[in-house]
Amino acid sequence: MIVYTPLWETLKKKRMSTYTLRVKMNISGSTVQRLRKNMSVSTNTLDDLCELLDCSVSEIIEHIPNK
Repeated sequence: MIVYTPLWETLKKKRMSTYTLRVKMNISGSTVQRLRKNMSVSTNTLDDLCELLDCSVSEIIEHIPNK
């Protein structure tokens, strides 16, 4: 399972919010909701987040093995 817990920690470290993602960085509200619910997003979205936040993918996603 992919979770986006590192994304929220990265945003916190950079003193950003979901408002910043949506309004200033042009990430759609539906994409933010998908991230909050740990639903799938495209690799393009992950790439955009890495670029916008100036971070690596490991600072956005984490893989947790299914049990």
